[in-house]
Amino acid sequence: MQTQDVRYSEGAVEFLGYLAFDDTALNKRPGVLVVHEGLGLGEHIMERTRRIARLGYVVFAADMFGGRRQFSDIQEMSKLLSDLRNDLPTLRARARAALASLVSLPQVDETRLAAIGFCFGGSVVLELARDGADLKAVVSLHGVLSTTAPAEADKVKASVLVCTGADDPLAPPDQVIEFQNEMREAKVRDWQVISYGNTLHAFTNPAAGPSTMRGTLYNEQADRRSWLAVQNFFEELL
Repeated sequence: MQTQDVRYSEGAVEFLGYLAFDDTALNKRPGVLVVHEGLGLGEHIMERTRRIARLGYVVFAADMFGGRRQFSDIQEMSKLLSDLRNDLPTLRARARAALASLVSLPQVDETRLAAIGFCFGGSVVLELARDGADLKAVVSLHGVLSTTAPAEADKVKASVLVCTGADDPLAPPDQVIEFQNEMREAKVRDWQVISYGNTLHAFTNPAAGPSTMRGTLYNEQADRRSWLAVQNFFEELL
């Protein structure tokens, strides 16, 4: 497998993404965009990028903050995330710039594209879907489901999979119901929500726990089950 850093830009900001793919494959393959958690593009998401690439996809991990910035201070992170969520045109533009970088790669079949996001990244890929990005599949893993710009009727092109923790304080039951209603009202043709019982936020990250951020906890069972769901979803649609 080949991995490399990839520089790209949006507006005046330069970003540093991460690419992984099987360099022995000759034919074009489906492309998958990965979007990181609130802490930034770090080793956990790079490992997930490589794991998805081992399934036969060309996988590009976006850098949503610029310069591959990573956070250790939760308050500082929360402020930046809030700023981005309150400025959806900028958030969506950055996500589309990363997607364009993936599409530009010669190994990628641009007719078979997907996006998957973790935590903050889960909300980002849902915004790509709401924005009508040309994607076959979108997966949100323990992402925030609420938005200030709900999907318009018939605009979402992607099939949508949401994997969420039933006890996630960042995606409480009322927001899950609101998201489901959004999908219905927008006439999204293919969507599903899987809710894992006794599961908190960030359940796919082994480092997650109350010592790092309140309301988060790794859950091996939910991690394993959601990974199987992602594999099946991609295999069906890509």
